Amino acid sequence: MKTKYILVLIIIGFLITIIGTLFKIQHWPYGFELYLTGTLFKLIFGIALIYKILTYKKFQDFLNS
Repeated sequence: MKTKYILVLIIIGFLITIIGTLFKIQHWPYGFELYLTGTLFKLIFGIALIYKILTYKKFQDFLNS
């Protein structure tokens, strides 16, 4: 998976987490589920990004890969 796609998925995770937090503040349904989903997105794709950084040989063109 390309690095830019991983970064986009992490940003989507942040957005889902923010929306879930707003739902929890307003006491609307599915707030916790959205918050949990966003956090899992960030966790999974954050680990994937760290793995990609650690296993990449040429760090100069890392974001262009």
